[in-house]
Amino acid sequence: MTTAHEAAPGRCVPQPGGTTLLADYRPGGSASFFAGPRRTLLAEGVRARVPHGSAPLAGRVAETLRAARGSGGSGEGAGAANPVVVGAVPFDHHAPAQLFVPSRVRWAGPLREDPLLAFPAPEPAPVAWRVRPVPAPGEYEAAVAAAVARMQAGGLGKAVLARTLELTAEPGSVDVPGMLHRLARRDPHGYTFATPAGEGRTLIGASPELLVSRRGGLVTANPLAGSAPRSADLAEDVRRAAALLESPKDLHEHAVVVDAVREALAPLCRNLHVPERPTLVRTAAMWHLSTTVTGEPAGPSVTALDLATALHPTPAVCGTPTDAARAFIRQVEPFDRGLYTGVVGWGDASGDGEWVVTIRCAEADAGSLRLFAGAGVVAGSRPEAELAETSAKFETFLHAVGADGTGHRA
Repeated sequence: MTTAHEAAPGRCVPQPGGTTLLADYRPGGSASFFAGPRRTLLAEGVRARVPHGSAPLAGRVAETLRAARGSGGSGEGAGAANPVVVGAVPFDHHAPAQLFVPSRVRWAGPLREDPLLAFPAPEPAPVAWRVRPVPAPGEYEAAVAAAVARMQAGGLGKAVLARTLELTAEPGSVDVPGMLHRLARRDPHGYTFATPAGEGRTLIGASPELLVSRRGGLVTANPLAGSAPRSADLAEDVRRAAALLESPKDLHEHAVVVDAVREALAPLCRNLHVPERPTLVRTAAMWHLSTTVTGEPAGPSVTALDLATALHPTPAVCGTPTDAARAFIRQVEPFDRGLYTGVVGWGDASGDGEWVVTIRCAEADAGSLRLFAGAGVVAGSRPEAELAETSAKFETFLHAVGADGTGHRA
Protein backbone atom coordinates (compact mmCIF):
# COMPACT_ATOMS: atom_id res chain seq x y z
CA MET A 1 0.00 0.00 0.00
CA THR A 2 1.25 3.52 -0.73
CA THR A 3 2.78 5.27 2.26
CA ALA A 4 0.86 8.33 3.44
CA HIS A 5 2.50 11.67 2.61
CA GLU A 6 1.83 14.99 4.23
CA ALA A 7 1.24 17.89 1.85
CA ALA A 8 -0.66 21.04 1.18
CA PRO A 9 -3.36 20.81 -1.51
CA GLY A 10 -2.02 20.92 -5.03
CA ARG A 11 1.57 19.96 -4.14
CA CYS A 12 2.93 17.41 -6.66
CA VAL A 13 3.90 14.57 -4.36
CA PRO A 14 2.63 10.99 -4.23
CA GLN A 15 -0.57 10.75 -2.22
CA PRO A 16 -2.13 7.89 -0.32
CA GLY A 17 -5.55 6.57 -1.10
CA GLY A 18 -8.39 8.14 0.82
CA THR A 19 -9.01 4.90 2.69
CA THR A 20 -5.56 5.24 4.31
CA LEU A 21 -6.66 8.46 6.00
CA LEU A 22 -10.05 6.94 6.77
CA ALA A 23 -8.31 4.05 8.54
CA ASP A 24 -6.02 6.43 10.45
CA TYR A 25 -8.84 8.59 11.85
CA ARG A 26 -9.33 8.37 15.61
CA PRO A 27 -12.11 10.35 17.28
CA GLY A 28 -11.21 12.89 19.89
CA GLY A 29 -10.81 16.59 20.52
CA SER A 30 -7.94 17.00 18.05
CA ALA A 31 -8.81 15.02 14.92
CA SER A 32 -10.99 15.99 11.96
CA PHE A 33 -11.76 13.94 8.84
CA PHE A 34 -13.32 15.37 5.69
CA ALA A 35 -13.80 13.59 2.36
CA GLY A 36 -15.29 15.11 -0.77
CA PRO A 37 -15.39 14.48 -4.53
CA ARG A 38 -11.95 16.05 -5.08
CA ARG A 39 -9.84 15.14 -2.04
CA THR A 40 -9.71 13.66 1.42
CA LEU A 41 -8.30 15.41 4.48
CA LEU A 42 -7.18 14.17 7.88
CA ALA A 43 -6.22 16.86 10.41
CA GLU A 44 -4.59 15.95 13.71
CA GLY A 45 -3.49 17.97 16.72
CA VAL A 46 -4.34 21.60 17.54
CA ARG A 47 -1.98 24.50 16.81
CA ALA A 48 -4.60 27.17 17.44
CA ARG A 49 -8.33 27.48 17.99
CA VAL A 50 -10.45 30.15 16.35
CA PRO A 51 -11.69 32.31 19.26
CA HIS A 52 -15.34 33.08 19.86
CA GLY A 53 -16.25 36.75 19.71
CA SER A 54 -18.43 39.46 18.27
CA ALA A 55 -16.21 40.13 15.23
CA PRO A 56 -17.26 38.45 11.96
CA LEU A 57 -16.27 34.79 11.86
CA ALA A 58 -14.39 35.02 8.55
CA GLY A 59 -12.23 37.80 10.00
CA ARG A 60 -11.44 35.79 13.15
CA VAL A 61 -10.51 32.80 11.01
CA ALA A 62 -8.29 34.92 8.73
CA GLU A 63 -6.47 36.37 11.75
CA THR A 64 -5.95 32.91 13.25
CA LEU A 65 -4.53 31.65 9.94
CA ARG A 66 -2.23 34.70 9.63
CA ALA A 67 -0.88 34.05 13.12
CA ALA A 68 -0.39 30.36 12.31
CA ARG A 69 1.47 31.21 9.12
CA GLY A 70 3.68 33.68 10.99
CA SER A 71 4.55 31.20 13.72
CA GLY A 72 5.93 28.65 11.25
CA GLY A 73 5.70 24.96 11.95
CA SER A 74 7.40 21.63 11.69
CA GLY A 75 7.40 21.04 7.94
CA GLU A 76 4.71 20.63 5.31
CA GLY A 77 2.43 18.60 7.52
CA ALA A 78 2.01 21.53 9.88
CA GLY A 79 0.94 23.71 6.95
CA ALA A 80 3.48 26.46 7.72
CA ALA A 81 3.28 28.01 4.23
CA ASN A 82 -0.47 27.69 3.80
CA PRO A 83 -2.14 26.69 7.10
CA VAL A 84 -5.62 25.25 7.12
CA VAL A 85 -8.58 25.73 9.43
CA VAL A 86 -10.96 22.79 9.87
CA GLY A 87 -14.17 22.07 11.75
CA ALA A 88 -17.79 23.15 11.96
CA VAL A 89 -19.93 26.27 12.27
CA PRO A 90 -23.31 26.12 14.07
CA PHE A 91 -26.75 26.96 12.73
CA ASP A 92 -27.02 29.88 15.18
CA HIS A 93 -24.40 32.43 14.15
CA HIS A 94 -24.24 33.73 17.74
CA ALA A 95 -23.09 30.33 19.06
CA PRO A 96 -19.39 29.35 19.22
CA ALA A 97 -17.88 27.69 16.14
CA GLN A 98 -15.80 24.54 16.51
CA LEU A 99 -12.87 25.54 14.29
CA PHE A 100 -9.15 24.98 14.75
CA VAL A 101 -5.81 25.05 12.94
CA PRO A 102 -4.36 21.52 13.14
CA SER A 103 -0.76 20.63 13.90
CA ARG A 104 -0.65 18.09 11.11
CA VAL A 105 -2.59 17.88 7.84
CA ARG A 106 -2.57 14.96 5.43
CA TRP A 107 -4.27 14.98 2.04
CA ALA A 108 -5.29 12.18 -0.29
CA GLY A 109 -7.30 11.70 -3.42
CA PRO A 110 -11.08 11.26 -3.29
CA LEU A 111 -12.47 8.17 -1.62
CA ARG A 112 -14.49 7.22 -4.68
CA GLU A 113 -11.25 6.75 -6.69
CA ASP A 114 -9.62 4.50 -4.09
CA PRO A 115 -10.09 0.84 -5.14
CA LEU A 116 -9.80 -0.25 -1.50
CA LEU A 117 -13.19 1.38 -0.86
CA ALA A 118 -14.71 -1.66 -2.56
CA PHE A 119 -13.85 -3.76 0.47
CA PRO A 120 -16.86 -3.72 2.80
CA ALA A 121 -16.74 -2.00 6.16
CA PRO A 122 -17.19 -4.21 9.23
CA GLU A 123 -20.82 -4.76 10.11
CA PRO A 124 -21.98 -2.86 13.20
CA ALA A 125 -21.87 -4.84 16.41
CA PRO A 126 -25.28 -5.71 17.86
CA VAL A 127 -26.38 -2.90 20.19
CA ALA A 128 -29.59 -2.69 22.21
CA TRP A 129 -30.42 0.86 21.20
CA ARG A 130 -33.06 2.77 23.13
CA VAL A 131 -34.71 5.21 20.71
CA ARG A 132 -36.54 8.39 21.70
CA PRO A 133 -37.90 10.69 18.96
CA VAL A 134 -37.86 14.41 19.82
CA PRO A 135 -40.42 15.68 19.13
CA ALA A 136 -42.75 12.69 18.92
CA PRO A 137 -43.98 12.05 15.35
CA GLY A 138 -47.47 13.40 16.09
CA GLU A 139 -46.01 16.57 17.58
CA TYR A 140 -43.84 17.04 14.51
CA GLU A 141 -46.87 16.74 12.24
CA ALA A 142 -48.65 19.33 14.40
CA ALA A 143 -45.69 21.70 13.99
CA VAL A 144 -45.84 21.24 10.20
CA ALA A 145 -49.56 22.01 10.25
CA ALA A 146 -48.89 25.14 12.33
CA ALA A 147 -46.27 26.26 9.83
CA VAL A 148 -48.68 25.80 6.91
CA ALA A 149 -51.32 27.82 8.77
CA ARG A 150 -48.80 30.59 9.43
CA MET A 151 -47.92 30.68 5.73
CA GLN A 152 -51.53 30.87 4.71
CA ALA A 153 -51.95 33.81 7.08
CA GLY A 154 -48.94 35.59 5.55
CA GLY A 155 -45.49 36.60 6.77
CA LEU A 156 -43.79 33.24 6.35
CA GLY A 157 -42.92 31.69 3.00
CA LYS A 158 -41.04 28.56 4.06
CA ALA A 159 -39.77 26.96 7.25
CA VAL A 160 -37.42 24.00 7.53
CA LEU A 161 -38.57 21.99 10.53
CA ALA A 162 -36.31 19.34 12.03
CA ARG A 163 -36.65 16.50 14.45
CA THR A 164 -34.17 14.26 16.23
CA LEU A 165 -33.75 10.65 17.27
CA GLU A 166 -31.94 10.15 20.56
CA LEU A 167 -30.26 6.73 20.59
CA THR A 168 -28.76 5.58 23.88
CA ALA A 169 -26.93 2.41 24.88
CA GLU A 170 -24.29 1.22 27.31
CA PRO A 171 -21.15 3.40 27.55
CA GLY A 172 -18.61 2.32 24.95
CA SER A 173 -21.27 1.13 22.51
CA VAL A 174 -20.80 3.95 20.02
CA ASP A 175 -18.18 3.00 17.41
CA VAL A 176 -17.45 6.31 15.67
CA PRO A 177 -14.70 5.00 13.30
CA GLY A 178 -16.93 2.09 12.26
CA MET A 179 -19.83 4.45 11.54
CA LEU A 180 -17.52 6.68 9.51
CA HIS A 181 -16.36 3.73 7.39
CA ARG A 182 -19.95 2.66 6.68
CA LEU A 183 -21.10 6.19 5.86
CA ALA A 184 -18.17 6.69 3.46
CA ARG A 185 -18.99 3.51 1.58
CA ARG A 186 -22.73 4.15 1.47
CA ASP A 187 -22.43 7.50 -0.37
CA PRO A 188 -18.83 7.83 -1.68
CA HIS A 189 -19.77 10.58 -4.14
CA GLY A 190 -20.92 12.93 -1.38
CA TYR A 191 -19.15 14.44 1.62
CA THR A 192 -18.23 12.37 4.68
CA PHE A 193 -16.99 14.05 7.85
CA ALA A 194 -16.15 13.58 11.51
CA THR A 195 -14.98 16.52 13.62
CA PRO A 196 -15.01 17.59 17.28
CA ALA A 197 -18.33 19.04 18.44
CA GLY A 198 -17.22 20.21 21.90
CA GLU A 199 -17.64 18.70 25.35
CA GLY A 200 -16.27 15.33 24.27
CA ARG A 201 -18.74 14.86 21.39
CA THR A 202 -18.06 14.15 17.73
CA LEU A 203 -20.07 15.49 14.80
CA ILE A 204 -20.24 12.73 12.20
CA GLY A 205 -22.19 12.53 8.98
CA ALA A 206 -22.48 12.15 5.21
CA SER A 207 -23.88 15.27 3.58
CA PRO A 208 -24.95 15.38 -0.06
CA GLU A 209 -24.90 19.18 -0.20
CA LEU A 210 -21.99 21.45 -1.01
CA LEU A 211 -22.69 24.92 0.35
CA VAL A 212 -19.77 26.54 -1.48
CA SER A 213 -16.19 25.91 -2.54
CA ARG A 214 -13.46 28.16 -3.87
CA ARG A 215 -10.64 26.67 -5.88
CA GLY A 216 -8.45 29.45 -7.23
CA GLY A 217 -10.66 31.45 -9.60
CA LEU A 218 -13.63 29.07 -9.50
CA VAL A 219 -16.53 29.39 -7.06
CA THR A 220 -19.07 26.55 -6.93
CA ALA A 221 -22.29 26.25 -4.94
CA ASN A 222 -24.69 23.33 -5.18
CA PRO A 223 -28.00 24.01 -3.43
CA LEU A 224 -30.32 21.05 -2.90
CA ALA A 225 -33.99 21.54 -2.10
CA GLY A 226 -36.96 19.37 -2.94
CA SER A 227 -36.62 15.70 -2.05
CA ALA A 228 -38.22 12.30 -2.49
CA PRO A 229 -37.37 8.98 -0.82
CA ARG A 230 -35.68 6.31 -2.93
CA SER A 231 -37.35 2.95 -3.54
CA ALA A 232 -35.79 -0.51 -3.65
CA ASP A 233 -38.01 -1.27 -6.66
CA LEU A 234 -36.29 0.10 -9.79
CA ALA A 235 -39.48 1.07 -11.63
CA GLU A 236 -40.88 2.83 -8.58
CA ASP A 237 -37.55 4.57 -7.95
CA VAL A 238 -37.52 5.95 -11.50
CA ARG A 239 -41.16 7.03 -11.15
CA ARG A 240 -40.36 8.94 -7.97
CA ALA A 241 -37.39 10.67 -9.60
CA ALA A 242 -39.49 11.74 -12.60
CA ALA A 243 -42.31 12.95 -10.35
CA LEU A 244 -39.86 15.05 -8.32
CA LEU A 245 -38.64 16.78 -11.49
CA GLU A 246 -42.23 17.80 -12.29
CA SER A 247 -43.50 18.53 -8.77
CA PRO A 248 -44.76 22.17 -8.55
CA LYS A 249 -44.31 22.18 -4.77
CA ASP A 250 -40.71 20.93 -4.93
CA LEU A 251 -39.75 23.05 -7.94
CA HIS A 252 -41.01 26.16 -6.15
CA GLU A 253 -39.13 25.22 -2.98
CA HIS A 254 -35.97 24.68 -5.03
CA ALA A 255 -36.33 27.96 -6.95
CA VAL A 256 -36.58 29.92 -3.69
CA VAL A 257 -33.28 28.46 -2.52
CA VAL A 258 -31.49 29.03 -5.83
CA ASP A 259 -32.67 32.66 -5.94
CA ALA A 260 -31.32 33.18 -2.41
CA VAL A 261 -27.96 31.66 -3.38
CA ARG A 262 -27.74 33.92 -6.44
CA GLU A 263 -28.58 37.00 -4.37
CA ALA A 264 -26.05 36.16 -1.64
CA LEU A 265 -23.20 35.40 -4.05
CA ALA A 266 -23.75 38.33 -6.44
CA PRO A 267 -21.86 40.95 -4.34
CA LEU A 268 -18.90 38.60 -3.87
CA CYS A 269 -18.68 37.00 -7.32
CA ARG A 270 -18.66 37.88 -10.98
CA ASN A 271 -19.76 35.91 -14.03
CA LEU A 272 -22.29 33.89 -12.06
CA HIS A 273 -23.90 31.11 -14.05
CA VAL A 274 -27.21 29.75 -12.76
CA PRO A 275 -28.91 27.00 -14.82
CA GLU A 276 -32.56 27.59 -15.60
CA ARG A 277 -33.79 24.18 -14.39
CA PRO A 278 -32.59 21.81 -11.69
CA THR A 279 -31.26 18.32 -12.25
CA LEU A 280 -31.43 15.28 -9.98
CA VAL A 281 -28.85 13.92 -7.58
CA ARG A 282 -29.28 10.75 -5.60
CA THR A 283 -28.00 9.36 -2.37
CA ALA A 284 -28.58 5.87 -1.05
CA ALA A 285 -31.80 7.04 0.60
CA MET A 286 -33.05 10.13 -1.28
CA TRP A 287 -33.55 11.91 -4.60
CA HIS A 288 -32.86 15.66 -4.50
CA LEU A 289 -33.39 18.54 -6.90
CA SER A 290 -29.97 20.08 -7.54
CA THR A 291 -28.58 23.20 -9.20
CA THR A 292 -24.85 23.83 -9.65
CA VAL A 293 -24.05 27.56 -9.51
CA THR A 294 -20.60 28.67 -10.69
CA GLY A 295 -18.73 31.96 -10.84
CA GLU A 296 -15.49 33.73 -10.05
CA PRO A 297 -14.52 35.50 -6.81
CA ALA A 298 -14.88 39.26 -7.16
CA GLY A 299 -11.33 39.66 -5.87
CA PRO A 300 -8.44 37.68 -4.38
CA SER A 301 -9.46 38.62 -0.84
CA VAL A 302 -12.84 36.82 -1.14
CA THR A 303 -12.32 33.52 0.66
CA ALA A 304 -14.35 30.33 0.66
CA LEU A 305 -15.43 31.12 4.23
CA ASP A 306 -16.50 34.65 3.22
CA LEU A 307 -18.77 33.02 0.65
CA ALA A 308 -20.03 30.40 3.11
CA THR A 309 -20.96 32.93 5.79
CA ALA A 310 -22.72 35.08 3.19
CA LEU A 311 -24.83 32.08 2.15
CA HIS A 312 -25.48 30.57 5.59
CA PRO A 313 -28.21 29.77 6.39
CA THR A 314 -29.84 29.20 3.02
CA PRO A 315 -33.61 28.69 2.74
CA ALA A 316 -32.81 24.97 2.31
CA VAL A 317 -32.03 24.68 6.03
CA CYS A 318 -33.87 27.66 7.53
CA GLY A 319 -36.65 29.15 5.40
CA THR A 320 -37.89 32.48 4.09
CA PRO A 321 -37.88 35.25 5.14
CA THR A 322 -34.82 34.21 7.14
CA ASP A 323 -35.62 36.12 10.34
CA ALA A 324 -39.25 34.98 10.41
CA ALA A 325 -38.24 31.38 9.73
CA ARG A 326 -35.58 31.48 12.49
CA ALA A 327 -38.15 32.81 14.94
CA PHE A 328 -40.66 30.11 14.01
CA ILE A 329 -38.02 27.39 14.32
CA ARG A 330 -37.11 28.61 17.83
CA GLN A 331 -40.80 28.60 18.71
CA VAL A 332 -41.67 25.05 17.62
CA GLU A 333 -38.48 22.95 17.72
CA PRO A 334 -38.00 21.52 21.25
CA PHE A 335 -34.19 21.21 20.97
CA ASP A 336 -31.08 23.23 20.15
CA ARG A 337 -29.83 22.41 16.65
CA GLY A 338 -26.21 23.03 17.63
CA LEU A 339 -24.00 22.22 14.63
CA TYR A 340 -26.84 20.60 12.66
CA THR A 341 -27.74 22.69 9.59
CA GLY A 342 -24.54 24.66 10.06
CA VAL A 343 -21.50 24.17 7.83
CA VAL A 344 -18.53 21.82 8.07
CA GLY A 345 -15.30 21.68 6.09
CA TRP A 346 -11.98 23.42 5.66
CA GLY A 347 -10.38 26.61 4.38
CA ASP A 348 -6.75 27.60 3.85
CA ALA A 349 -4.80 30.84 4.19
CA SER A 350 -4.86 31.38 0.41
CA GLY A 351 -8.69 31.56 0.51
CA ASP A 352 -9.49 28.19 -1.01
CA GLY A 353 -11.75 25.75 0.79
CA GLU A 354 -14.84 23.54 0.81
CA TRP A 355 -17.79 24.05 3.15
CA VAL A 356 -20.77 21.69 3.08
CA VAL A 357 -24.19 21.88 4.71
CA THR A 358 -24.23 19.88 7.94
CA ILE A 359 -27.08 17.47 7.29
CA ARG A 360 -27.46 13.64 7.42
CA CYS A 361 -25.49 13.83 10.63
CA ALA A 362 -25.39 12.99 14.32
CA GLU A 363 -23.59 14.05 17.47
CA ALA A 364 -21.94 11.10 19.20
CA ASP A 365 -20.36 10.35 22.54
CA ALA A 366 -19.40 7.08 24.20
CA GLY A 367 -22.96 5.90 24.86
CA SER A 368 -25.35 8.02 22.82
CA LEU A 369 -26.17 9.34 19.37
CA ARG A 370 -28.36 12.29 18.50
CA LEU A 371 -29.56 12.07 14.89
CA PHE A 372 -31.07 14.99 13.00
CA ALA A 373 -33.35 15.28 9.96
CA GLY A 374 -35.47 18.08 8.57
CA ALA A 375 -37.92 18.91 5.79
CA GLY A 376 -38.79 22.11 3.99
CA VAL A 377 -42.36 23.15 4.76
CA VAL A 378 -44.22 25.38 2.29
CA ALA A 379 -47.88 26.30 1.94
CA GLY A 380 -48.60 23.13 -0.04
CA SER A 381 -46.96 20.76 2.45
CA ARG A 382 -48.77 17.81 4.03
CA PRO A 383 -47.72 16.89 7.59
CA GLU A 384 -47.66 13.16 6.90
CA ALA A 385 -45.46 13.66 3.82
CA GLU A 386 -42.93 15.78 5.70
CA LEU A 387 -42.80 13.19 8.49
CA ALA A 388 -42.12 10.50 5.89
CA GLU A 389 -39.36 12.62 4.34
CA THR A 390 -37.55 13.03 7.65
CA SER A 391 -37.94 9.30 8.32
CA ALA A 392 -36.30 8.51 4.99
CA LYS A 393 -33.44 10.91 5.73
CA PHE A 394 -32.74 9.14 9.02
CA GLU A 395 -32.13 5.89 7.14
CA THR A 396 -28.56 6.77 6.07
CA PHE A 397 -27.43 7.01 9.64
CA LEU A 398 -29.61 4.26 11.08
CA HIS A 399 -28.05 1.89 8.56
CA ALA A 400 -24.55 3.00 9.63
CA VAL A 401 -25.23 2.18 13.29
CA GLY A 402 -27.22 -1.00 12.70
CA ALA A 403 -30.44 0.53 13.99
CA ASP A 404 -32.56 0.06 10.85
CA GLY A 405 -36.19 -0.64 11.60
CA THR A 406 -36.33 1.33 14.83
CA GLY A 407 -39.69 2.91 15.59
CA HIS A 408 -39.05 6.40 14.31
CA ARG A 409 -41.79 6.53 11.68
CA ALA A 410 -44.92 6.29 13.79
